[in-house]
Amino acid sequence: MDVTEHIKPPRAVFAPFMMGHHFGVPRHKELQRRIILEMLDFLTTATRSGEVKMLPLKWANARQEGKEIERRLELKEV
Repeated sequence: MDVTEHIKPPRAVFAPFMMGHHFGVPRHKELQRRIILEMLDFLTTATRSGEVKMLPLKWANARQEGKEIERRLELKEV
């Protein structure tokens, strides 16, 4: 969030995930789609310059869901 605040974009959507995981964890298509749709929606609903929308997500939840997806796909844990 500190980088977003420093850059001061016209609008931004912030997902509180680890650096480099802007759309969540690998193979979690539902979460990635949700984030992208939230971003696209915010493009049309932001009302003031510099507005930042915080997504109500948690990294721990996303990572746990990602591990479950990996188990279902029979992939080894990353």
